[in-house]
Amino acid sequence: MSSTASAQIWEAQAEFQEYMSAVNPSMPKIGIDGYPNTLHATGVTRLIPFDLSANLQTSYAATTPNLYAGYLRICAGETFQTDFIAASQMFFVISGAGQSSMDLGTISWKAGDLFTLPAMPLVRHTAMVDSVLFWVNDAPLLRYLGVAPTEQRFQPVLYTQERITAELNKVRAMGENRNRVGVLLSNPHFPTTMTLTHTLWSLYNILPKGVTQKPHRHNSIAIDHCVSAGSDTYTLIGQEVDDAGNIINPIKAMWTAGSTFITPPGWWHSHHNDSDQDAIVLPIQDAGLVMNMQVLDFQLVR
Repeated sequence: MSSTASAQIWEAQAEFQEYMSAVNPSMPKIGIDGYPNTLHATGVTRLIPFDLSANLQTSYAATTPNLYAGYLRICAGETFQTDFIAASQMFFVISGAGQSSMDLGTISWKAGDLFTLPAMPLVRHTAMVDSVLFWVNDAPLLRYLGVAPTEQRFQPVLYTQERITAELNKVRAMGENRNRVGVLLSNPHFPTTMTLTHTLWSLYNILPKGVTQKPHRHNSIAIDHCVSAGSDTYTLIGQEVDDAGNIINPIKAMWTAGSTFITPPGWWHSHHNDSDQDAIVLPIQDAGLVMNMQVLDFQLVR
């Protein structure tokens, strides 16, 4: 193709939009989608994806614009291989025990453990007993940018159930008269954002029995995994709060152990435990990225 023909094609792609009509374009809606524990309760070894690419209008698998999540069910004695192009991956062991092997070594895991992996082309997950893992990665962000990782920004990190519980007990000893009784899981490679990885953020948050945590909001999208809960534990989610700090026309997302739901960005949400059993929720957000951009805008009803 001649340089003149190329120039004509390139110029033909130039578009112009009037500012006031285009400054705030209509974007794909991010809803309050849920993924119950029945999805991974039985069946063969497989990935159970939270794929909302049709709603997000992407040509690649995605749960949110920046993150992809799902359950990995691995039957006893079997292996499942993950090979997504991602800069960060998080695995939380819902049940079972096994190990994950990669070029950097092998991580042994059991129920309640959480581990993160950097850019890793291939990981083999082998279960000793029937196991289920909750998996989140930032592959959609890389696909949107049209890039692949050029370096591993951190080393694998293992947060054992024992250490998580010990740190959580330290916070509980400070008293539960606070809006949050939880611990942020952080990585020493990212001291500025203090996040799980440079893109992912996570809070291991206990909701004591009989407690309501007041509404809050943030610009990061939350993929909320329920670790444990009683029969009447839930989150109320809505776009606005009234003068008294109550969420207007909320949507109710029930908590059941091993289930997951999505909280849209900028929406107010409050957690309620009307049962006689303490509950635990593990939100995974793209707040590592959002925090670095300094646009998290966390707000709390006091």
